[in-house]
Amino acid sequence: MTTIYDYEALTIEGDLVSLERYKGDVLLVVNTASKCGFTPQFEDLQKLYSKYKDQGLTILGFPCNQFNAQEPGTNEEAAEFCQMNYGVEFPIFSKIDVNGAKAHPLFQFLKQTQPFLGFDETTMNGKLIKKIIEDKYPEWVVGNDIKWNFTKFLVGRDGEILKRFEPTDEPMDFEKDIQAVLA
Repeated sequence: MTTIYDYEALTIEGDLVSLERYKGDVLLVVNTASKCGFTPQFEDLQKLYSKYKDQGLTILGFPCNQFNAQEPGTNEEAAEFCQMNYGVEFPIFSKIDVNGAKAHPLFQFLKQTQPFLGFDETTMNGKLIKKIIEDKYPEWVVGNDIKWNFTKFLVGRDGEILKRFEPTDEPMDFEKDIQAVLA
């Protein structure tokens, strides 16, 4: 059975590492961007990381420039932005694509394992992001593609992908899901 540990990614320094390095940790894998309306989620992601890292939570950030060019800088600029503006201490990897022909194999696996279940259209953010995607990226409306920055995947200690949270899902709103997996 394929798990997240079967994949590799480039660190911000350009070193290829196996995600097996995180075996036994509970992971939250996130595609990020520095200039996105959801960028303030870095603050709550860091709060969760600080609160639970000693219990085995690791957050893995993957900068992506596919959505409205909201991560235009270099790998180093992306990592520096996260650290300087939000005090991010969790690992930030090199920029990747999450959709399309050049999508990173890790994100192909994540999308296949945890399909898109829709946005909560009872919220303004849910309605707004759906409208933006319909207007700018209609090819991503249907199917399991990543819909925008800050899509988050919760991974169990055994490497199994447990849940997908959309950009409109605030990190503190699924803290209980993280706690349950850490227990």
